[in-house]
Amino acid sequence: MSDESPRTEGPLPPAALDDPHLQPFARHPEGAQAVAAVTMVIGFIGFIGFGVAYWIGSSTQWEALTLGVGMLALGFGVTAWGKYLMPQGPFVEERHEFHSTDAERDAMTAAVAERGGMVVKRRKLLGGLFALGSATMGIVLLFPLVRSLGPKPGETLFETNWKRGSKLVTVDGRQITVDDLEVGGVLTVFPKGFEGSSPDQVILIRLASELQPLQSPGRTDWGVAGYVAYSKMCTHLGCPVGLYQHQTQQLVCPCHQSIFNVLAGAVPEFGPAPRPLPQLPITVDATGLLRANGGFDQAVGPGFWERP
Repeated sequence: MSDESPRTEGPLPPAALDDPHLQPFARHPEGAQAVAAVTMVIGFIGFIGFGVAYWIGSSTQWEALTLGVGMLALGFGVTAWGKYLMPQGPFVEERHEFHSTDAERDAMTAAVAERGGMVVKRRKLLGGLFALGSATMGIVLLFPLVRSLGPKPGETLFETNWKRGSKLVTVDGRQITVDDLEVGGVLTVFPKGFEGSSPDQVILIRLASELQPLQSPGRTDWGVAGYVAYSKMCTHLGCPVGLYQHQTQQLVCPCHQSIFNVLAGAVPEFGPAPRPLPQLPITVDATGLLRANGGFDQAVGPGFWERP
């Protein structure tokens, strides 16, 4: 009567020593340990190389090469560890009395003293290298995820690229002069160097000279020569507020029909917009070019802090 019971620790069985594929490493376990350890270290270096190549934006060929080397080397090291250094079963023993004899206990004590220490040391060394390589692989594989989130927002959630002295230009880069618009004319403008930027888009309106917008304290000089400028991003959901009704002096958002009073600081008079369009202070320089006299005094577009 027999019972198959794989051992958890111990040397290779004598039959393994005759296996031509296992024989070199079976007879020299230190060599097998060295091979496994070296390949795991190579795998660790490969993962580090992949992280560096990806972070600095190297070629995809280098990224593929380093990641492939890391995964292959780590996998080979773990496979070598399991194949050549772990006990090879199945093991069969004759069932007999369950208690051990004195001779058997003495034999076990001698075996542990002779080989057990080496097995535990191998397991700690290779296990540590495997844990190091696996942790490194996990960390560097997070790089694509982190980089795919885009650049850090920084202060862009609250500030735009409008600065004091920024020239007002069209989407194709043409500079705007004080004579470009007639009364009732509107134009979408951007700060020079940031043409086409959605957060920076501004709707420039030229009012009749007799129409002066009601300005709150501190904004009395935010317009010039009948021009006023407001952010074009609706404060509801960020749609472009591009419809201007000259007769009523209103800006209309085409998405959800929010209506803003141009003569009252672009306060919303109808629709779901929760707050006025931010106003851009503008001036004209000695050459007749329109320039920003500063940035917006509040965040443009929908206020994320107002969301439930």
